[in-house]
Order: sequence, then C-alpha cells, then structure tokens
Amino acid sequence: MITIGSRGSLLALWQANHVQALLKARGLESRIEVIHTTGDKITDVPLARLGAQSSTKGLFTKELEDALLEGRIDIAVHSLKDVPTQLPEGLELVAVPEREDPFDAIIGHTLEDLPAGAVVGTSALRRQAQLKALRPDLDIQSIRGNLDTRLRKLDQGQYQAIVLACAGLRRLGWANRITERFPAHRLCPAVGQGALAIEARLGDHRASLLTHTPTLRAVEAERACLREFGGGCQIPLGAFARQEASSLHLEAVVASPNGQRVIRFSAAGADPVSLGREVADGLRSQGAHEVLG
Repeated sequence: MITIGSRGSLLALWQANHVQALLKARGLESRIEVIHTTGDKITDVPLARLGAQSSTKGLFTKELEDALLEGRIDIAVHSLKDVPTQLPEGLELVAVPEREDPFDAIIGHTLEDLPAGAVVGTSALRRQAQLKALRPDLDIQSIRGNLDTRLRKLDQGQYQAIVLACAGLRRLGWANRITERFPAHRLCPAVGQGALAIEARLGDHRASLLTHTPTLRAVEAERACLREFGGGCQIPLGAFARQEASSLHLEAVVASPNGQRVIRFSAAGADPVSLGREVADGLRSQGAHEVLG
C-alpha cells in the first residue's frame, strides 16, 4: 500500500486522485493523506512577498516533504510549478506524468476588451510583469486562495478579470470559464506549469512507471533554466519547452514587475539540461540578473 500525500484543495485532491487512479491501473494500491502547507495557511499575503519572507522556497511543498522524510507518506503529489529546483536531501522526483494544458488563461474579459484601469487579479509576479508589459494601464492586484475561491471573488465583482492556469480549470471541469488563452509568446507560463510532480524518498521508485518521457524532457529544460537563477518559484521568469521534430525548443522570459523591461530568449537542442543553461545564459547576456535584482 502506497500512502499519497496531498494538499487539501479541490485541485490538489483531484491531482492526488488522478495519480491514485494511474497507480491502480498499474496494479498498485494506495491511500491519500491530506497535509496542509505554509502556502495554504497564509492566504492574505502576495505569493512573491511570502516567498521572500519565508525561510523556505517550498511554500506549497515543505510540509509534504517533511512527511516524506518522517515516513508518514510514501509519495507526495505536487503541481510541478510549486516545486523548487533544489530538493531536500534524501528526496527525489520519481515521476512526471503527462502534462495538461501548460498555458495561462484570463477569465471575465479578453485582455483587449478590458477597460483602462480595470482591476485584474493574479497571484504570480511572473503574470503581473507580463500583463503590465501588454497592458500597462491595468490595475494588477494580488488574489490568493484556492481555484474555486478565486472564481468566487471574480463572480462577486472584486475583480473585472483574473488570470489562472488553464490546467487547473480543465482538471476541475471549468474550461468553459476561459475567456482567452494566452500562447507562450504573449504570456510565457511558469516553469513546469500544467505538469504534476511525484516526489519520494531516495530509492523508492514504485511510482516511476507513471513518467511521461516527452513531458519529463520538457520540464527538465525549463527547470534547468530556472535553476540558473536560484531555483525559486516566485521570481518573474516564465519558460516553456516543447518537442519540435527531433529537437527540444525552449523559450523563456524575464520581466520587471512594472512590465517596462521584458527579456526573451529561445534556443533548440537535444539535451534538456544543456538547453536550459543555454537559454539562461542568453537571458543573462541581455541583463536578466539586473531585472530580477
């Protein structure tokens, strides 16, 4: 019996149940244990500020990782975009299942149709920076809470639009709420967005058979790029990799929080880690460290 650790939100539980079903299809029985994380407990502080103040980069992963190390659970299911590139000693990512839609969506209005000064909610500095570059007139405000909470705040009129990941909306059956879907050249997604990560103790590879190799290669390139900038999940960096014929193509964006400076770089290659480093070098050559600083 494999004990699966999960956060308690609707989306996290959908993801844990999805992994449970994948394991069962391969003859492995499991149970789910809910664990609350720092990011779940503190909902009134913007994520970027919370990440800067926290002693850990894993706002949505630390308590799950503690449970792994203590042997209370056997695997932890994360949204990969929440997982820092440096894992605690004794743990490893053992599987990355097939990715859902990796892009961002706006709900409420299309970006073009929003009136000047419209209030748009997002929890990510990455989104804020790129939205400001596209529409500097918008009033971008922080929005926290689970997916259903954010949609309720929109419906209550606290925001004229909100920006969310397509993956969560599709997984919970709310794809019909999407007003506009942003391709990567308009709003580059978070590293690993749309993918799940299964973390376990070193040497416990029972869940490794759930890995989808094309997804794994893509997110390895994205995470290698992020790792070059410190590996945190809250910096305004977007990266998206995709397979094109025989090579992997990676594009990445770094933007200042006010959107006044946007740096883009892309490259193609065969090795995901080398490609990620190459794209990071390309961003650095244009001043990415200065923007992030």
